[in-house]
Amino acid sequence: MIQLDMKNQSSIFFLFHLLQESLFQDIDLLQKHGINVADIKKLKSVGICTIKGIQMTTRRALCNVKGLSEAKVDKIKEAANKLIEPGFLTAFEYSEKRKMVFHITTGSQEFEFYSILLILFHFFNCFLVTAQLPGAGGYSGGKIIFIDTENTFRPDRLRDIADRFNVDHDAVLDNVLYARAYTSEHQMELLDYVAAKFHEEAGIFKLLIIDSIMALFRVDFSGRGELAERQQKLAQMLSRLQKISEEYNVAVFVTNQMTADPGATMTFQADPKKPIGGHILAHASTTRISLRKGRGELRIAKIYDSPEMPENEATFAITAGGIGDAKE
Repeated sequence: MIQLDMKNQSSIFFLFHLLQESLFQDIDLLQKHGINVADIKKLKSVGICTIKGIQMTTRRALCNVKGLSEAKVDKIKEAANKLIEPGFLTAFEYSEKRKMVFHITTGSQEFEFYSILLILFHFFNCFLVTAQLPGAGGYSGGKIIFIDTENTFRPDRLRDIADRFNVDHDAVLDNVLYARAYTSEHQMELLDYVAAKFHEEAGIFKLLIIDSIMALFRVDFSGRGELAERQQKLAQMLSRLQKISEEYNVAVFVTNQMTADPGATMTFQADPKKPIGGHILAHASTTRISLRKGRGELRIAKIYDSPEMPENEATFAITAGGIGDAKE
């Protein structure tokens, strides 16, 4: 016999609803919210056939659809938002959702692939658990919000890290709010929800993670012709993050991407890679840490820029329980 308390019942109902809605919502549902058939056909003509497809498309791109004005696009976006959940799930709910993902085997059980992305993956997974633990100076631990722009979040990895620190799996997952961002506009809109949540549960949330801050900007803005607009939008987002951090006393951790500098070889630089985002991202960040792969399981973190710490390097290892001390 299985007994369920009310909390579990509501979670199961949510997951059942999630499974029902997980495939897609047809764009024709917009008719119930005042969008006419002609405008829906225009969206279908450019391959936007679902409600999530609207969420994944920027307003600028929708305005480029023949026959759609800015006023119509705003109305379509507003109607679509009424049909979609706010976007945040607990890590436990997202873990259940990911059980529907199928896997294709490589044929080798021993196959492993580590890259800089996996180093970042282990970093923020550790933060998702350790930020919940009581610490020095009276720190009582708290909840975390995670905004994922690259679809790299794997909540089941938190279970292994929870084992290392002897904390309950489900409690750890329930304390993490997760949302997938699809465009730079959507990423900015999610910050409105973040601020509202921080206000609603004052003092409860301690950490906001965005992985990665630049990925969607690189997709939505291309070429030098749109660089100025991209940097302006980026500056607005970073300013919003700084204000949220100071207003609600919450730490903000963002990951970034690297790019190869073609001119570096001409100046005989040892490392031709540099972080993207330009000076705007550099100046908005308080402390910047560069990560790279070392020998074997070793990884190296270097303080790239900090107002209170000198430039230095630290070596660490990736273990089953997350980030650990390096053992030569």
